[in-house]
Amino acid sequence: MTKDLPVLIVGAGPTGLTLGCELARRGIECLVVDKAAGLFPGSRGKGLQPRTLEVFDDLGVIDAVVAAGAPFPSFRMYAGTQVTMTRTVEEMLGLPPLQRVDGVPYPNTWILPQWRTDELLRDRLLELGGRLELDTEFIDFAQDDIGVTATLRRDGELVPVRARYLVGTDGGGSVVRKTLGVGFEGETFETERTLIGDVRAEGLTGTYCHMLTTGNVQERFSLWSMPGTDYYQFIANMTADDVPELTLASVQQILDERSGRSDIRLFDLNWISVYRVNARMVDRFRVGRVFLAGDAAHVHSSSGGQGLNTSVQDAYNLAWKLAAVLSGGPDRLLDTYEAERFPVAARVLEVTTRSHRQDFRDAEPGEGSLDIFQLKVNYRGGPLAVETRERPGAVRAGDRAPDGWCGDSTLFDLFRGTHFTVLGFGSDTAAAVAEVVRTQGDRVRGRVIEPGEVIEGTVGEPFRNYDIDPAGPGTLVLVRPDGYIGVVATGIEPIRDFFAAW
Repeated sequence: MTKDLPVLIVGAGPTGLTLGCELARRGIECLVVDKAAGLFPGSRGKGLQPRTLEVFDDLGVIDAVVAAGAPFPSFRMYAGTQVTMTRTVEEMLGLPPLQRVDGVPYPNTWILPQWRTDELLRDRLLELGGRLELDTEFIDFAQDDIGVTATLRRDGELVPVRARYLVGTDGGGSVVRKTLGVGFEGETFETERTLIGDVRAEGLTGTYCHMLTTGNVQERFSLWSMPGTDYYQFIANMTADDVPELTLASVQQILDERSGRSDIRLFDLNWISVYRVNARMVDRFRVGRVFLAGDAAHVHSSSGGQGLNTSVQDAYNLAWKLAAVLSGGPDRLLDTYEAERFPVAARVLEVTTRSHRQDFRDAEPGEGSLDIFQLKVNYRGGPLAVETRERPGAVRAGDRAPDGWCGDSTLFDLFRGTHFTVLGFGSDTAAAVAEVVRTQGDRVRGRVIEPGEVIEGTVGEPFRNYDIDPAGPGTLVLVRPDGYIGVVATGIEPIRDFFAAW
């Protein structure tokens, strides 16, 4: 039996691999296992939102992600051979394009096949010293006050593994969740199915999401250009009674019927799957020493491209807390994972379900739109959000910390790593920033930001992005290791209290 393994992660998808990378770079030994013999082979979760790109920057994989992917393609709608609409994702949502100057270092949604994202995360995990075992099946577990004993099947033999914590990132059919016995409430769209796969095609030009129809957008066949390859991801929704055999000939027939065309030829079917849309989530993210993350905790429609991104954010939130507790922090820090991520998952579930039902129809009056970029996700009012100002600005404790030019570098350059960051807005904060850095040591970096700094032709960009008045009192902002604001205060005491408590 493996002794005293700090963390066992079940599931080698984006959630488990992100969690493993985050733990490994903090020096926390972890083991990621998956029953599959290889990584997921398809393009399924292809859209990477700006917030996820920020996480990948912090993890050290952003250069590879950018090189392998491309900006999210425009949507091109056809009625037969006639192009009826070409719109960007921002135009589809009625939103202005994001701007780097507004504190968003990666303003474009990025498209990258999931198989490639998984490969990049796997390579980073191994580079950081993490362990990955494929063809290793999780069977069950038992937990006690000091750890978890999991049973794995390797090479046909049952092997016990002892770990202090177990995290289930093993997808919608999670064995960890089922063994844990938590509720997984919601609904299954029993009459609907989605056919998805990767295929090559002749007869299309341009890099788009080609939405092929005979005029009825609800009866469409979509072909998404996949960067770095000559494959397309195809998607076709249908009723449960209309699911064909999972063959190239069947897919070609659906395309011909839905497009009304005969000039597009599909070939080289690389991967195909059919699935039911579920909208479900657990009633608890933590039970003792066992946690659930990603699709193991919440599943929803692919509308809006939120699944992989929400899952990566789960792992990013949980990892620094696990590492802190394993390094001597209070166990109750781990309760904040559920407190912060549960409302986020519930909101994503609600809005993606509504968007799925809408399906390109006009929204009902008063319906909110999905924050697909995940930059507005916040933990305001949560246990780790301390806002002491009488009149908070637009950016508050619990919000994502914006980027901004600061001298010859950016705030995100300062945030990158496993530490907290204390920002002092105004020269009168210098002593407080120095004290926090001195008392907390390597766990904190600090920077004093002068209101008159001129950066790339603008004055005080960080003040603007954090909505802090340059003429007002000096303000301290404590940024957590996951890039969220923990404390905003005009004095040092709330930051002292934060570190004392957590």
